[in-house]
Amino acid sequence: MSLDALKSALPEYAKDLKLNLGSVIGNNEKLTQQQLWGTVLATAIASRSPIVLRELEAEAKAQLSPEAYTAAKAAAAVMAMNNVYYRTRHLLSDPEYGTLRAGLRMNVIGNPGVEKVDFELWSLAVSAINGCGMCLDSHEQVLRKAGVEREVVQEAFKIAAVVQAVGTTLDTEATLSA
Repeated sequence: MSLDALKSALPEYAKDLKLNLGSVIGNNEKLTQQQLWGTVLATAIASRSPIVLRELEAEAKAQLSPEAYTAAKAAAAVMAMNNVYYRTRHLLSDPEYGTLRAGLRMNVIGNPGVEKVDFELWSLAVSAINGCGMCLDSHEQVLRKAGVEREVVQEAFKIAAVVQAVGTTLDTEATLSA
């Protein structure tokens, strides 16, 4: 399957998702191809939906260089860890946790193998799915300091929202029909 197959698989009650999937991915003019497909791949991974990942991965791989493909997967991986760590640190009422050294390896953030802006965009999109406010703020600030417009940042979290919703809907339908 592909983007079209995902749209076709959505039930009638999720018509808005079908339309949104087409607009945020199929007709996206605000992101470069690398930004777009890296965001799609990273958020498909973060959605934890086997259906969504299976359907979007091949198209993403075809659109991305091998380095960008690997970097998008790396963004999803490192943010899976960071989002839990930093969200937990933020949610704990004891401020002393904020003074402790994380001690977690995050080398890929410093050297992702692609443009830093692209990796930051993918990290922000994954953080949107994982609900880490600290990470969202951090990546958004890096992007804005690099001159990335708010509308571009918004495209990344729109993709995250739609990919997550499509995954939830299709996984729900698969479970209910089993």
